[in-house]
Amino acid sequence: MNTLLRILPLVLLAAGMFINPQDVLASAAEGLNLWWRFVLPALLPFFILSELLIGQGFVHFLGVMLEPLMRPLFHLPGKASFVVVMGYTSGFPLGAILTARLRKQAEITREEGQRLLAFTNNPSPGFMFGAVASGMLGKPGLGIILASAVYLANLTVGFLFRFYRSAKNSRQPAPTPSLKKAFQEMKQAQALDARPFGQILGDSIRNSVTTVITVGGFVVFFSVVIRLLTTWHISETLAVLLQLLSGGLLPLERLVSIINGLFEMTLGCQGTIQNFPVLSQQIAVLSFLLGWSGLSVFAQIASFTAETDLKMGPFVFARILHAFIALGLSQLLLLLVKVPATTDAFPQTIPTTQLWLNTWQQSFLIFLCSIGFLLILSLLYQLWNNYQNR
Repeated sequence: MNTLLRILPLVLLAAGMFINPQDVLASAAEGLNLWWRFVLPALLPFFILSELLIGQGFVHFLGVMLEPLMRPLFHLPGKASFVVVMGYTSGFPLGAILTARLRKQAEITREEGQRLLAFTNNPSPGFMFGAVASGMLGKPGLGIILASAVYLANLTVGFLFRFYRSAKNSRQPAPTPSLKKAFQEMKQAQALDARPFGQILGDSIRNSVTTVITVGGFVVFFSVVIRLLTTWHISETLAVLLQLLSGGLLPLERLVSIINGLFEMTLGCQGTIQNFPVLSQQIAVLSFLLGWSGLSVFAQIASFTAETDLKMGPFVFARILHAFIALGLSQLLLLLVKVPATTDAFPQTIPTTQLWLNTWQQSFLIFLCSIGFLLILSLLYQLWNNYQNR
């Protein structure tokens, strides 16, 4: 029975692809366009950058400097801060890729890996500001509300997960940050990696291109799956069942949008803006779906962590927490921030060159600000501890 249950969905999917070839081609083209316009510019530069920084020992430098901050806040080693920064800068699945890499290199324990995986996978800033706020909503100013709700909610999840199987060694005092020690650690890491810089650069580009193409494959595949589920009215059937269970609380088309978003985030965001007429409702559902991220992303995370002992259960629970916390924070931010009644709508089709430049600019700005903010916060925290212990 287990063998049959594994093969039956694939057989049905194959049959559906043969029966509906036009839908398959159209959805695959949409997925490929989505990957080219939003995923590739958001991920590829930072895949290459992360590989270079790891190869040059920057992770070890941050590990020393940010240990006093990461230990008390998240019960994680200082090296995990690099994953946090890169995950918040470029979006999923880079956080999962780097977490799996640290785990395979035994830089973090299994419990620390589960904590880190729980809150380092977000939509990219380019996607939230460019694709959703500017492109879909036509209100660029709302990007800051969406991004703030998503990022603050994920930081909250990270803080809550500090209690996940927390051991005594997670609570022991962290050493005082030292620039000299940080540079020594970085120099030692460079010495252990005997590759010349040219080889490191070539390996970084080669590995990054392979990874981003893999992500593109997931995007295209799930675009096809979602289209077939819609064609076969499976999404609509699930929406009808939910409507019955909820006593008709939401119209059918809105429930279909949410269900599509549970499978694939981008399609859910598009449907939400089309079917929810009130701005506060749009922001609430968009924040929920951006926090949840979708089964398509879950599949990517599972594939990149498959060679480690990290489990998907805690990650899925973290996504549920993230979705509901982001929803609540988005409504709170809407009350606190005065949203302009009219904003200049961006064109629905933004030129690809402009979109790539905007994505890189926003992502690199967030990367630099995150590094600087964490370093300053770590030093201030350590100074405060030294003052308290006098």
